[in-house]
Amino acid sequence: MNRYELIAPCHFGLEAVLKREIIDLGYDVTLVEDGRITFIGDEEAVCRANIFLRTAERILIKTGSFRAETFEDLFQGTKNIPWENFIPADGKFWVTKAASVKSKLFSPSDIQSIMKKAMVERLKEVYHKEWFEEDGEAFPIRVFLMKDQVTAALDTTGDSLHKRGYRKLTARAPIAENLAAALLMLTPWKADRILVDPFCGSGTFPIEAAMMAANMAPGMNRSFTAENWGHLISAKQWYESFDEAREMVCLDRNTDIQGYDIDDSMVSIARENARLAGVDNMIHFQRRGVDQLSHSKKYGFIVTNPPYGERIEEKKNLPALYQTIGDRYKALDSWSLYIITAYEQAENALGLKAAKNRKIYNGMMKTYFYQFPGPKPPGRQQARL
Repeated sequence: MNRYELIAPCHFGLEAVLKREIIDLGYDVTLVEDGRITFIGDEEAVCRANIFLRTAERILIKTGSFRAETFEDLFQGTKNIPWENFIPADGKFWVTKAASVKSKLFSPSDIQSIMKKAMVERLKEVYHKEWFEEDGEAFPIRVFLMKDQVTAALDTTGDSLHKRGYRKLTARAPIAENLAAALLMLTPWKADRILVDPFCGSGTFPIEAAMMAANMAPGMNRSFTAENWGHLISAKQWYESFDEAREMVCLDRNTDIQGYDIDDSMVSIARENARLAGVDNMIHFQRRGVDQLSHSKKYGFIVTNPPYGERIEEKKNLPALYQTIGDRYKALDSWSLYIITAYEQAENALGLKAAKNRKIYNGMMKTYFYQFPGPKPPGRQQARL
């Protein structure tokens, strides 16, 4: 099998979570950078990384890297990459996205256009053709420029990995599925512990938690661009990886995962999304305001994405809303609280001081993951002694 340098982009601030996932999947990490992890893997790794990684954005096969300070450098460097090792004569190829940071070349459209021309020139010489119909399979390319260093890669994924396939209906400002999964993985929550999201919206936190509890691979019910690249990855390899994922699922776990929302329509949307994900029997959704947040048991977790006050008219309501969250949390005995928000006065309004505060970029928005861990259950404390 061919061995590749594989690149997995992720949300800024969550590199350590993705690195651990890749290592746990059995692959060697070679480079950790802001917003992406590079690791070594073969054709099987491409399949398994796409299907099993919960926190990655996509899986890219690195095709080459070089330094470019001028467009001529970019053209020649791109042309020197052996594209024929990846793209057949009838392949449809284009630079779907170009990102540039601290580099002399910064115009995405110019970078995309020049690289496409260079690729065509290379493949014309290899395939002895003057014109490419590009009526075959799709080979989207992504390129990153960092301090004039160009990295080109084939996108094996297609639609971002956060699109698990279950969220057909969404709230106005939903949290991405891979971000929700990463935040859950930053907490000590396990499937045998209570989990409540009092602002569940379209149900992303409870659904991702239930999928983890059921050992359900996030990509097992969707398709990927590289499934059509038979010359690089066999259909058999994809079948075996999907079979591996299906065999691992366990839907009869006893869980106490709850999602509340004050909006009836959101509760209905969350229930439907959970049904599409195949975990509706593991989650209890109900219409309930955060002011009614309560639970009879100890040692539970609140993990939530409350309103940030994106609209000016909403900002004035935030102090009272966050005070209510804080009051209801304080009334819960021995619970833990984890909140992601862009509201910078959250701690003051909650009336709580976070044990940890992690800065995470949700797209282009700077957010904070406030962590208020509670005590461990007595049995777990004894087990550690």
